[in-house]
Amino acid sequence: MGYAQLVIGPAGSGKSTYCSSLYQHCETLGRTIHMVNLDPAAEHFSYPVSTENHRHLEDNLDDWLDEQLEGYLDDDYLVFDCPGQIELFTHVPVLRNFVEHLKRKNFNVCAVYLLDSQFVSDVTKYISGCMASLSAMIQLELPHINILSKMDLVSNKKDVEEYLNPEAQVLLSQLNRQMAPTFGKLNKSLAELVDDYSMVNFIPLDLRKESSIQYVLSHIDNCIQYGEDADVKVRDFDPEED
Repeated sequence: MGYAQLVIGPAGSGKSTYCSSLYQHCETLGRTIHMVNLDPAAEHFSYPVSTENHRHLEDNLDDWLDEQLEGYLDDDYLVFDCPGQIELFTHVPVLRNFVEHLKRKNFNVCAVYLLDSQFVSDVTKYISGCMASLSAMIQLELPHINILSKMDLVSNKKDVEEYLNPEAQVLLSQLNRQMAPTFGKLNKSLAELVDDYSMVNFIPLDLRKESSIQYVLSHIDNCIQYGEDADVKVRDFDPEED
């Protein structure tokens, strides 16, 4: 059994910075993880890259993945830093096919969706981020963790608390204050959609704090059952040698 994080989110949401901080955190703990960059446009990395893919994702991904996975053993933990084009994880099937391939190779996979905390400064941007996250949940059909990134840039943490577990009435009230009355029904539908699914909630991440990184990692590990499936290695006991 292998384990994997699929790190997704809009461009600029801090995916590569998250991957770099996660690698450093695990290195400090003495825990081995392997970083895989899937962005063909990436040229410089802030973390050691075990492998990368600079070929066309949709046409060559399966062949490339088969080749790369041959070098990994049971219990290996992979972190895939994905491109920022949201269509790849909302409606284009390439990442879904990629996930299905990982599953066939006996990997437990979790989607880690990053949203820039600056999105909560405007409720319309926040709703847009929630809808993209919800689309990714439906498209990928994976255990899913939403992270509110760049919390170190938020001056007043209380400003974002109501967005971590959003309530329909709060969102609706804020939308109605910002938008014309003609959008009332649309606002109501969007707020209820977020509320009905009860899945779009966020974990705040402040990369300056090791405790924050560990908190996020523990949630992800729980989603993919990391460590729970590890074989218990028991030394054979020979009573004649006692």
